[in-house]
Amino acid sequence: MSTVAQLLAARSGDDHPGLLDPTGTWSWREVVLASARRGALAAGLLGEGPPHIGVLLPNVPEYLWWLGGAAFAGATVVGVNPTRRGQALAADIRATDCQVLVTDAEGAELLRGLDHGVNADRVLEVGSEAYGKLLGSIGDDEATGILDRASEVPGDSLYLLLFTSGTTGTPKAVRCTQGRLATIGKTAAPGYGYHRDDVSYCPMPLFHGNALMALWAPSLHVGATLALRPRFSASAFIDDVRRYRATTFSYVGKAIAYILATPERPDDGDNTLERAFGTEASLRDRGEFERRFHCRLVEGYGQSEGGSAIAVVPGTPAGALGRPVGGAELAVVDPVTTAESPRAVFDGAGKLLNGDEAIGEIVNRGSTGSFEGYYGNPDAEADRTRNGWYWTGDLGYRDEEGFFYFAGRRGDWLRVDSENFAAGPVEAVLGRHPDVAVAAVYPVPDTVSGDQVMAALELRHDAEFDPERFNAWLDEQADLGTKWAPRYVRITPSLPQTATGKVTKTTLRTETWHCHDPVWWRPDARAPQYRRLDDADRRRLDEELEANGRA
Repeated sequence: MSTVAQLLAARSGDDHPGLLDPTGTWSWREVVLASARRGALAAGLLGEGPPHIGVLLPNVPEYLWWLGGAAFAGATVVGVNPTRRGQALAADIRATDCQVLVTDAEGAELLRGLDHGVNADRVLEVGSEAYGKLLGSIGDDEATGILDRASEVPGDSLYLLLFTSGTTGTPKAVRCTQGRLATIGKTAAPGYGYHRDDVSYCPMPLFHGNALMALWAPSLHVGATLALRPRFSASAFIDDVRRYRATTFSYVGKAIAYILATPERPDDGDNTLERAFGTEASLRDRGEFERRFHCRLVEGYGQSEGGSAIAVVPGTPAGALGRPVGGAELAVVDPVTTAESPRAVFDGAGKLLNGDEAIGEIVNRGSTGSFEGYYGNPDAEADRTRNGWYWTGDLGYRDEEGFFYFAGRRGDWLRVDSENFAAGPVEAVLGRHPDVAVAAVYPVPDTVSGDQVMAALELRHDAEFDPERFNAWLDEQADLGTKWAPRYVRITPSLPQTATGKVTKTTLRTETWHCHDPVWWRPDARAPQYRRLDDADRRRLDEELEANGRA
């Protein structure tokens, strides 16, 4: 099968369950027919110009049916991020040239009064009387006709525009063709162990590449059952797993940390889960998840862009990402000089000794992989592929055996007392603290020069911050670099994050110590004990910054 349209058409006679959600169950035959109806509707609504259909919905059956409908119509689904608001939301829709916009009552309220560029009669509100009449106008012959033409849709037909998470800037729309997604499904299905009897639980949003590439596409390839959760809920996770008898799921960002932060139940391990695939779960969280839920987590590294991938292989050290997939020529380089960074050196406790030299940006020097570009953003595309390489935007380091380690995003550099290091390794250490659910590390200005380390911590549900115990715990961490201990510790009930659970640090950096959350700090490096930062401390810090020209 070379296209998503062909993969779906092959399920047109399949009575195996294809979709579950709280409102019902649909066989694959019913999923395909519902998709074909929406494909025929789309064909009648789309005019001249890019055949782009914006979908602003939570994870509901209509989302999957429009994914299928766009595949049959040779159209493009633009996954609109519902966490964007106001002019930013409108700008996303305009920038991707949407002709049709599919939403619900909640989404329609978000769109009210916005100049998003879509004609009012092309904004389809799921559940409305008008929407029901439009679908009802599509006869069986029209649906069957578009299904019969599935083989005519070319593999290079643009199928998805997936917005990046926006953790480091304005989201960009990643291009993904039907051929690419079909190939991902064919490769991922055996790679992640998918089989027809799987029930694939989908807690991650369908507008993001993780849910589509790591769950939906391989499930479609083998004819497994997809189970939908409208929005991710850590507290509802195990109940959903039991309700659907889920065998696998995908995750990204801090989803696993948030699930583990919920109160443990004695019967958590009594479930049907076999394994899950995702990214960015810490080593501690992976072990804790397997202990608690009896489910193995398979970690990988990659982006929706498809320019590079790293996977765990036998012999991968604890905490490492693994080795490049398919023999890709991945390296860690200095982003300024492009010279390859020296290999990492560790001491007996696993402390990185030469992070200043070893950490650089992870790049694919052999090709740009399966990256198909950004829609309408040639500058960002050129930056991502400069020198003919694919630049991931992620920091990392590589050991003598060729294993890669993650060190944070490109903007996660800190410089403390003339020593450069990245936030990722510091977050990995702090994430081991028994009271910490999620840790975000970022630079704030030193009052004289360089940076100081600030850590924002989201604690587990029953934990309280004890500065003396925290300080003593830091002293016990043999792999904590000498400059890594946070000067400032912010305790927050909820870290800012994207819809996929990735922590975004832009606001944290801007606020520094000016926030409503309690902040603890070490005012004297010679007597490194934490105490509560008060208003007088804030004024003094601000005055010192201004006196030294750093305000």
